[in-house]
Amino acid sequence: MSTEGFNEVVVAFERHLRTERNLAAHSVRAYLGDLESLIAHLDLLGLESISDLQLSHLRSWLANMQVKGGARTSMSRRAVSIRLFTKWLDKNGYTTTDVGVSLATPKTHRTLPEVLDVESASLAMDALAVRVGEEEGPIALRDCAMVEILYASGARVAELCGLDLADIDYERQTIRVLGKGNKERTIPIGNPAMAALKQWLKEGRDLVRKSESGSALFLGARGKRIDQRTVRTVVYNALSALEGFERMGPHALRHSAATHLLEGGADLRTVQEILGHASLATTQIYTHVSTSRLQAAFKQAHPRA
Repeated sequence: MSTEGFNEVVVAFERHLRTERNLAAHSVRAYLGDLESLIAHLDLLGLESISDLQLSHLRSWLANMQVKGGARTSMSRRAVSIRLFTKWLDKNGYTTTDVGVSLATPKTHRTLPEVLDVESASLAMDALAVRVGEEEGPIALRDCAMVEILYASGARVAELCGLDLADIDYERQTIRVLGKGNKERTIPIGNPAMAALKQWLKEGRDLVRKSESGSALFLGARGKRIDQRTVRTVVYNALSALEGFERMGPHALRHSAATHLLEGGADLRTVQEILGHASLATTQIYTHVSTSRLQAAFKQAHPRA
């Protein structure tokens, strides 16, 4: 099959990314770049039609990238990209099944147990957005917002479930949570989490809201305040997009958020306040400093480095 036979499909997929998914230009370029790489590989394999695409073709492509020295992070991103593409193919009748649904995402490098590295956390969010973007309905919007907020804030599951509409400060981009000992604290959540939250409130919450919903920010499928078990299930499903992280739950997101703050230069006192720990010693237990950060500090500070 000539790559020219894919032109119509590529154009239609690009239109989907730009208009229906409303992705940023750089994101569209990344998706199309991965798709072009796959198409070139399929051409070498002699695939006759896009309808003949099989999981083995996708695995062959990823294996070829690995042989060429592709980084695990890049491999993982490509797997996410192609899973979006194959889901779109199936949805639009180009294939009879979603051949990429079981394509495993190569595990990125981990140095600490029960902690996602920054690349893996980003990949997990992207993979969740891919699934959410292809699903219709308010629950998908809710799930995306919950996972984004958990990772952005390091909040406990109980704190997330207890959030009310009045606990959101849109101007400052913060949430007000009630922690252990009935102690309130304010936590910044950043742009991606705030955007996901606004989308849930604008397009999702009213569709599941019932008389018993009250002021609860996040609602279950029947309109009541979200429960902790549901949140944990949502997080497990989100992290299952990464091979090797399937058993990680909400605490791993909290732990990862704290670790990434420290690695980014935040001091322990700041992280302590964000996590809501009464003792700094507890913060030291729940957070880690990566080996690379220790090495960088040593090289900068020690006269014999």
